[in-house]
Amino acid sequence: MGDASKSQPLAATLHPVYYVTNIQHKVRILDGSKVSYATWVKLFRLNATGYKVLKHIDGTPSPAPTDPSHTSWKEIDAIVLQWIYATLSNELLVRVLETESTAYQAWNRVKNIFHNNKGSKAAALEQEFVNLTLHSMPSLEAYCQRLKEIADKLTDIDNPVTETRLVFQLVRGLPPEFDVTASQINHELPSWEDACDMLDHEQRRQLARDSAHIPTHVIAAVSRDQPTPAPAPARRDSAPRNNQRRPSGRRNQPPSNQFGSRPSGPRSVAPYAVSPPPWAAQYSQQWAPW
Repeated sequence: MGDASKSQPLAATLHPVYYVTNIQHKVRILDGSKVSYATWVKLFRLNATGYKVLKHIDGTPSPAPTDPSHTSWKEIDAIVLQWIYATLSNELLVRVLETESTAYQAWNRVKNIFHNNKGSKAAALEQEFVNLTLHSMPSLEAYCQRLKEIADKLTDIDNPVTETRLVFQLVRGLPPEFDVTASQINHELPSWEDACDMLDHEQRRQLARDSAHIPTHVIAAVSRDQPTPAPAPARRDSAPRNNQRRPSGRRNQPPSNQFGSRPSGPRSVAPYAVSPPPWAAQYSQQWAPW
């Protein structure tokens, strides 16, 4: 009982920031493309408020070195500085990391990276924002995501894009096949998420309709490409064909010659002798043998 009573005041006085083990699971890594600066600031401030360290990044003056709470403040400030460094990409960390720094100083260095040359950055982003279309993107999801990323980047450099303007620009870059849904969105002015969902449902409906109506020439081409089945072999006990039913006396007759008559006797490819007529014997002395 005595040990429990002694440990209770220590737990009660321990700052909540000491309970954070992995800040990357709470604040996403800032890289400027997948995670914008505005998104990173929102997540970081949310955790800083929950763990009671917001005064370390909002410009609140630190305690004087002679103040008894200065040592505790410095330890907590070092933890918040670790949060900042741990939630930056490798490219940004090289530009922000300093040997001697407070959390507020590092916070401002990150801010200056994204706020420098705001005029030229805003002009380039604004041009991309108004010229982006669905045809220039690989998918509807990529189109919606890119529009939101550009809007967040414009907000980072003090050129915020309202949700209504974002929805109008979403409709503006759609092809003609979305005219019905685009007109409905312009009339109802839904939220950004609802507008994206409406377009997604319309795209799914069009895909289902197109897949249900296959062109006839495609079916004919598929049927033409199929192999023709081979004929079944003739049965041995089947009746002879008509062209095989010939008279027994005319079977195996040779074809007719060029004068239209057929040679008599069996057909042979070898030459054969012709028998002399019976009356040729009396003239055997006069005629030469054939």
